[in-house]
Amino acid sequence: MSKQTLFKVIFLNQGKVYELFARGVVSSGLWGFVEVSDLVFETSDSVVVDPTEEKMRDEFSGAKVLHLPMQSVLRVEEVDKRGQCRIRDRQSGENVTPFPVAPGSKS
Repeated sequence: MSKQTLFKVIFLNQGKVYELFARGVVSSGLWGFVEVSDLVFETSDSVVVDPTEEKMRDEFSGAKVLHLPMQSVLRVEEVDKRGQCRIRDRQSGENVTPFPVAPGSKS
């Protein structure tokens, strides 16, 4: 039995830092985007439910593939086993700096 590749993807979304796991990460056919597919969530039927993971599962339930803007992707790691999915506030003490974006012009 072959071992499937697993990626931990960390990205910015609406001011929050998301950490999730996926089987596929490639450059998207859409210029400037990263394609994340086959999202992996906890499947156990245990009594204890992680509310963060449940929120992410609900948020991405209808998504076959995520096309994330390159500048929102902070890190992609190939990992041996799945960890905990997380959503963190950017201001929670984590040293996360988004890719610089050109400022808008003012009149």
